[in-house]
Amino acid sequence: MCLAIPGQIVEMVDEEDQLARVEVAGVRRTVNVGLLEKEGGGSLEGEWVLIHVGFALSRIDEEEALATLGLLERMGAEYEQELRELAQEPAGEAAG
Repeated sequence: MCLAIPGQIVEMVDEEDQLARVEVAGVRRTVNVGLLEKEGGGSLEGEWVLIHVGFALSRIDEEEALATLGLLERMGAEYEQELRELAQEPAGEAAG
């Protein structure tokens, strides 16, 4: 099963290539944020996003992110497998 999971952008690591470090349940990975529209030229740091196959697909608010994470945790095995796969991706491959 492939899920889009919520994560929080903790830092931009490459502005030119639009790569950011995102934290999902304590796991940090680099993802591509090029699909996100820039809002007023501000920083993406601290934003909550939905992540799928190494791309941040859309912004979501914190309430929705936390509710979704709670649901995923209650799902159990599928969510745990997704986190294991996320943690095992070699750096750079998550960016697409």
